[in-house]
Amino acid sequence: MAGAVRVGDSVHRDAGPWTATIHRLLRHLHDHGVNWVPQPRGLDQDGREVVTYLPGTVPQDPMPHWVWADAVLTAAAERLTAVHGATSGFDVEDGVWQLPVRQPVEVVCHNDFVPYNFVFDNDHTLIGVIDWDTASPGPRVWDLAYLAYRLVPLSDPANPDGLASDLPERRRRLALLSHAYGHGLTPAGVAATAIARLHDLAAFTTARAAAGATHVADHVQLYRDDAAWLAAHLTDVT
Repeated sequence: MAGAVRVGDSVHRDAGPWTATIHRLLRHLHDHGVNWVPQPRGLDQDGREVVTYLPGTVPQDPMPHWVWADAVLTAAAERLTAVHGATSGFDVEDGVWQLPVRQPVEVVCHNDFVPYNFVFDNDHTLIGVIDWDTASPGPRVWDLAYLAYRLVPLSDPANPDGLASDLPERRRRLALLSHAYGHGLTPAGVAATAIARLHDLAAFTTARAAAGATHVADHVQLYRDDAAWLAAHLTDVT
């Protein structure tokens, strides 16, 4: 979406009013031990942002089978815990964000912490997380809920991008993810927030389609269908 182009060991992509804040965030993460995210390198001669390239494999839909391993689920939760722990001390007061700030502000959310933004090595170990431009302050569960939606998954089984698994398996994976993240977040709370996230995503996608991105219009009903399925099947999980 931002026209990312690799140039040697760097990635150049469109900048925005939020870029300086995101680069400050990335520096903060590195300063606090989260060294598996891109490092900012300022702007190029064309005013595009520059960050370091993270070598590895970034999976895309339809996801390869190994993305659904329990080890990836728990590693993703642990990485998200680390990110949130590092950002809890980040100064958000003068930040400029591409996406809205959500209350209660507990951490800085990545807002798209999902497999297509993960970098894996040849052994399918999660080694990096990319695409931070939509980060913004918010509650921990807002980030975890979207990760759960994509990686448990919490989608209608009719959604072709999900995992072909039955309801007991999805309940098990949701519990595994929630407990691996910790901080008292419950599977039921994560599922309830995922419903809210899906309705928010449907509204955001509707606006994008109306602004000219007609290729995403079909996703609106998909998100609403996923929210309805989730509300009917998984909000009582413990």
